[in-house]
Amino acid sequence: MLNSFFKQNKRVKIAGLASLLLLMLSITGCSVKAPRQAAIASAHPLATQAGFEILQQGGNVYDAAVAVSAALAVVEPSGSGLGGGGFWLLHRESDDLDIMIDGREKAPLAAHKTMFLDTTGMADKQLSLNGVLAAGIPGMPAGLVHLSEKYGKLPLAVSLQPAIRYAEQGFQIDARHQKLLGFRQAILNQHPETAAIFLDNGQIPEKNSLLQQSDLAQTLKQIAAKGHAGFYQGSIADKLVNAVQQDGGIWTLKDLRKYQIVERQPITGRYKDIKITSAALPSSGGTVLVESLNILENIDLQAVDNITRKHLIVEAMRRAYHDRALYLGDADFVNVPSERLINKHYALGLSSTIRTDKAIPSDYLTGQIQEKQGGRNTTHFSIIDNQGNRVAATLSINFPFGAGLVAEGTGVLLNNEMDDFVSAKNSGNGYGLVGGDANAIAPEKRMLSSMTPTFLQDNQRIAVLGTPGGSRIISMVLLATLDFAAGHSPESWVNVKRFHHQYIPDQILYEKHGLSAEEITGLQALGHQLKPYYNYGNMQAVQLDKANNTLSAASDPRGEGQASVQQINE
Repeated sequence: MLNSFFKQNKRVKIAGLASLLLLMLSITGCSVKAPRQAAIASAHPLATQAGFEILQQGGNVYDAAVAVSAALAVVEPSGSGLGGGGFWLLHRESDDLDIMIDGREKAPLAAHKTMFLDTTGMADKQLSLNGVLAAGIPGMPAGLVHLSEKYGKLPLAVSLQPAIRYAEQGFQIDARHQKLLGFRQAILNQHPETAAIFLDNGQIPEKNSLLQQSDLAQTLKQIAAKGHAGFYQGSIADKLVNAVQQDGGIWTLKDLRKYQIVERQPITGRYKDIKITSAALPSSGGTVLVESLNILENIDLQAVDNITRKHLIVEAMRRAYHDRALYLGDADFVNVPSERLINKHYALGLSSTIRTDKAIPSDYLTGQIQEKQGGRNTTHFSIIDNQGNRVAATLSINFPFGAGLVAEGTGVLLNNEMDDFVSAKNSGNGYGLVGGDANAIAPEKRMLSSMTPTFLQDNQRIAVLGTPGGSRIISMVLLATLDFAAGHSPESWVNVKRFHHQYIPDQILYEKHGLSAEEITGLQALGHQLKPYYNYGNMQAVQLDKANNTLSAASDPRGEGQASVQQINE
């Protein structure tokens, strides 16, 4: 029977000896348990290794997510950290559970709507971007504890061990770390505690220099030993509040004590035969992604030339980002018409306003607002096992190295996520995003985010993906989703050339070589303004092919991450 199989299937390609053995055993009628495998893609090789280390110790994908999150807080301090927050999107195959852990930062109790305005009523971006007033109450530590205690198998102390080791023993910094230090060097030098950790006598350390963070290791040990209380109460909380208040900030111990994780139902939708599961408010990611795809579902993108296709995608982005600015904010504080925004009938109406021969200017939708320049950092990782359990997590401290301030004795870099609120009318945030009263500052409110951890699923495949990139996160995930719909692999999704429109400013932003000369000329002829940009994003993606139970993974070539598939020892 096996000879017959080989004669009839000479051209069949089967990935790996284990897969071939399973297939042959199924033909002969034997039953065998599939070897446990997992795929991890993250923004740093040490974080990917930390995830597999915990899986090999008997942890599940949620334990691995704790390990990767904590490791990134140590080895990629420009993108995330214990002083920041994020969203963990989970799927548990045993009971088909989809849930989002909301670890977004919150405004302090003393925060108020006009706290970043100058005497003329204009927004002072230095206050919302640099220093202690820019920092929201962190959610990352609470997220790690919640993820471990509710969904993991291993003790939190075990899952945090790789991160503790990296902090204590140190790791070699890379070129990307150096570049991001350079972007914030002047701010870091304003804070001696920060400069002492990350700079060398005020200068950028040499490549491959060892970065050790002993205070951060001690903070991680406190969380490992005491859980939530290890960060939000006791000695660490005292040090955080003292550091903030001594620098003119408004945090109190009550702010920290009151911080809690919220579990939320993800945003779901469909694009053709693909189920989309993505981030819910206070992230705008899922809503804008699904709305954009709903608009595009009414358009045959395959029936038009390449220039028109990009034009139509841009017009969908424009309309969805317009609704982001008008309506979206923390749904615990404001009424958001979420169901309407992701309704296919609503999208049909929006698609009817799109012309194939002409760009519709954004000021036809509402008034123009000038772009604000800003930073570009956050991080993402994706994990899946061959049973379908999965995690997509996007984590951030906002700008590279957050607010630039390390709280003395903690190793914790404070975020500058308060800038993601709307400070004043006609004022964009650091990424140029605009908004209204729905995203105004209020005590204990969570600021609107663009982070878009996402699952895609059709009859054959399950994808887990996401990326950093500020306001451009959603458009990157949108382009990757369209590439998934075209049948391509994770390697293709992370390599897709990127272009972006966010309603205001009214221009197509495109990465270097992201558009051809012919496409640029063609889009300009349709009335678009275009602006070239550096190669942005750092997408991390994994996939399970359900047909043959094989995994694949890819890490964005624009970054220095690592994607891997490994068999897990039982």
